[in-house]
Amino acid sequence: MSPRIRGLRAFCAWLKTRPQIADALFAVGLLAVGLPELFLEELPAGAGYDRFREPDVWNGLLVAAVTLSLTWRRRSPLQVLLFIVAGEMAMAVAGYPPSVADVAAFLVGVYSVAAHRGLAQSAVGGAVAFVYFLVYLVMVPVEASPLVVVTDCALVVGVWVLGRNLRLRRAYLAELEDRAARLERVRGSDARAARIEERSRIARELHDVVAHHVSVMTVQAGAARRIIDRDAGSAREAMSTIEEVGRTALSEMRRIVGVLRTDRDAEQEGRELAPQPGLGDLGALLDHVRETGLSVQLWIEGEARSPSPGVDVAAFRLIQEALTNTLKHAGPEARAWVRLYYGEDDLTVEVEDDGRGTSTFVGGDEGNPGHGLVGMYERVALYGGELKIGPRVGGGFGVRARFPLEA
Repeated sequence: MSPRIRGLRAFCAWLKTRPQIADALFAVGLLAVGLPELFLEELPAGAGYDRFREPDVWNGLLVAAVTLSLTWRRRSPLQVLLFIVAGEMAMAVAGYPPSVADVAAFLVGVYSVAAHRGLAQSAVGGAVAFVYFLVYLVMVPVEASPLVVVTDCALVVGVWVLGRNLRLRRAYLAELEDRAARLERVRGSDARAARIEERSRIARELHDVVAHHVSVMTVQAGAARRIIDRDAGSAREAMSTIEEVGRTALSEMRRIVGVLRTDRDAEQEGRELAPQPGLGDLGALLDHVRETGLSVQLWIEGEARSPSPGVDVAAFRLIQEALTNTLKHAGPEARAWVRLYYGEDDLTVEVEDDGRGTSTFVGGDEGNPGHGLVGMYERVALYGGELKIGPRVGGGFGVRARFPLEA
């Protein structure tokens, strides 16, 4: 691109940010074309043109004033149009002939009031311009055929309609841009909310995985420490359980973190992301818990049906968290029961134990419950369920949650 073209583009961009300067240059250019035409060219002979006065200094001043008023056509379009109408009416009364400059200024004034003002002001300006134009045609001594009169009137109306349509188009485009900006802001807010929700979900998943498996490993390690001197075989078995539970915990943590990976990452690793656990994995969970020495029994009532994937994961994690808390707080010789009730439209999950069932179950003081119970409430509420947690009659603690089968 040549330096001349780059300079011209830069100048046009500069004028676009300064519309009044652009209008002033346009008015000066129009005047530079109109004044020589007014004084140098002779009027046509006949058809009444000989009745006009010869152009003089006053005529030139009036033409210059009318034309240069276009400098303010965007800031005050109605006032500029009225000024142009008054100036041209004065020239018509004085008998001066029309020129290219004042006729073009009149049409630009009609366009400006329609393009830069609302319907009320643009309608007033258009009506004033049309009435003036009819009066001007009557006042000038030039003989015009009806076809010429109709064509000239249609030109004035057409210029007004053009300005009005361009104004409506600009308003429509501005509304589209504003709507796009609002949608962009809303999308940003939704994305932030989704990130916050995803972080909370991942935090719940990690808490459930880590708390459960670490609790199992802690119980097994304590048992191995107590019996390692007198029963090395049982201690080795406990150590094997710790190793297996640790590997399971790492596997589940990789699966949770794997949700954050992209499909490209999964392809590079050459494997698909594993699904989340559900009630179908409940048997393996209870086997891990039984290996710690906690007696757990499972009852399933009603016609077993597959819940929605979200409810399936939430129910599994709730049972996992409840059994983890039982391991932590129920004490030795405690027993636990897990019950699943399948109703017509809902699934009820109950986890109870006959341990100590104290306030330590919540993992903190009264005003600061542990993350486990908070995660339970969040999971159940997320799928429109109900959750009740509290001591059992006769001792122990219980967790009861109802999930709709379809979240």
